[in-house]
Amino acid sequence: MRRFLEKFSLLQLVLCALMAALGIAVKAVIVPLTHIVTGPLLIPGGAVAGGLYMLFLVLACALCGKLGAATVTAFIQAVLVIVTGLSGSHGAFSLVTYTLPGLAVDLVMLLMRHRGGCILCCFFAGVAANVAGTLAVGAAVLGLPLVPLLLSLALAALSGGLGGLLVRRISKSLQELGVIQTSQVK
Repeated sequence: MRRFLEKFSLLQLVLCALMAALGIAVKAVIVPLTHIVTGPLLIPGGAVAGGLYMLFLVLACALCGKLGAATVTAFIQAVLVIVTGLSGSHGAFSLVTYTLPGLAVDLVMLLMRHRGGCILCCFFAGVAANVAGTLAVGAAVLGLPLVPLLLSLALAALSGGLGGLLVRRISKSLQELGVIQTSQVK
C-alpha cells in the first residue's frame, strides 16, 4: 500500500481527500432529497442520486491525472464513513461498497488510457462507478431480486453517465482556468 501511495504527491493526496469529503457531503444531502422524489414512484433513489456523488471519484482522476486516484479517493470515503458512521455505512462492508466504485473508475481509465479528461472516459467512468456501487449495495447488502436489481443498475448507468458528463464540463472549465494542465485533459 505504501509503495502505491508513494506515486502520489502530497497535493494529489490532499485533492483525493477533498474529493472524498465532498462526495460524502453531497451524498448526505442528495440521497434524502432523491428519496423524497423517487420514493412514491418506487424508483431506487440511491441509484439515481449516485451519479451526483460518484462524480467526485472521476473528478479525482481528472484533477490528479494519475491512475489509482479514484481508488484512493474511494478508500478514504470508506474509512471516513466507517469511522464517523455517516450516511451509507454498511459497517466493515463499507470498505467494499465504497472502494469498488473507485476501482471501477480506475479500470475504465486504464482500459481507455485516459485520466478523466475526455468526454468518453468521463462518461464511462461515471457509469462504471455508479453501476459498481449499486451492484454492491443492491445485491450484497439489500439482496434485491433480479428485476429490481436490473432496474437499479439501468438507472445507475444513466445517472452515472450524466455525472461523468458533468465531470468533463468541470474538468474543461478547470483547464481553461489553468488549474489542470493541458496534458491531463485530452
